[in-house]
Amino acid sequence: MTGSESSPSFRLAYVPGVTPAKWVRIWNERLPDIPLTLVAVPAADASDVLRGGDADAGFVRLPVDRTFFSAIPLYTETTVVMVPKDHLVTAAEEVSVEDLADEVLFHPLDDVFDWERPPGRPAVERPATTEDAVELVAAGVGLLVVPQSLARLHHRRDLTYRTVVDAPQSSVALSWPEEATTDLVEDFIGIVRGRTVNSTRGRTQPAAQPQPKGKRPEAAAARRKPSGGAKGTRGARDAKRGKPRRRS
Repeated sequence: MTGSESSPSFRLAYVPGVTPAKWVRIWNERLPDIPLTLVAVPAADASDVLRGGDADAGFVRLPVDRTFFSAIPLYTETTVVMVPKDHLVTAAEEVSVEDLADEVLFHPLDDVFDWERPPGRPAVERPATTEDAVELVAAGVGLLVVPQSLARLHHRRDLTYRTVVDAPQSSVALSWPEEATTDLVEDFIGIVRGRTVNSTRGRTQPAAQPQPKGKRPEAAAARRKPSGGAKGTRGARDAKRGKPRRRS
């Protein structure tokens, strides 16, 4: 092996809120000799990580630059508002953006929503991260609208959340640089799409060897094999003819 060669491996980026464990487990079962390395990245940095070649593919939040990246949308998350457990919002199972109009709502710098106009009353300062904003919600200073997976990620006993029915939503996709669609990327695409090991889609599988045309061997052998009842049949024909007559 030369110094420029290296063992194959696969690097998978993922943004906060995404849980890649299921797909990683299937990868390890199917490709045990090719290690998969997880790369946790902030949502805003995911595209740069993939562009720079620091990961082969990644679970990202849409949108992405479709002139550079390929993307397979996977699911769209429910949007929720995080509130203290004793907040008035908890009296309802669902709320609207209008219901939050009089509330101070944090809009952190890493917010994954592309708000036209953030709802509620703006806070004095924008928290640097969603995690910082959660701390402020727990302090009773304001509320925070996030995808449900982030509310679960930053779960606290003193906080809860309610669905916001008319807020923007965040979609998660598997994405990779289109010009870097390697065999390993195709393997992972197949896993995410739920293809079986023997699926003909994705990576090219070895073609099955065609069976030679002609008669089935067992059928030919059966025709060559003399019938067990042939002799008995001739004997029966002779018996019907009877013995030759004696001459007088």
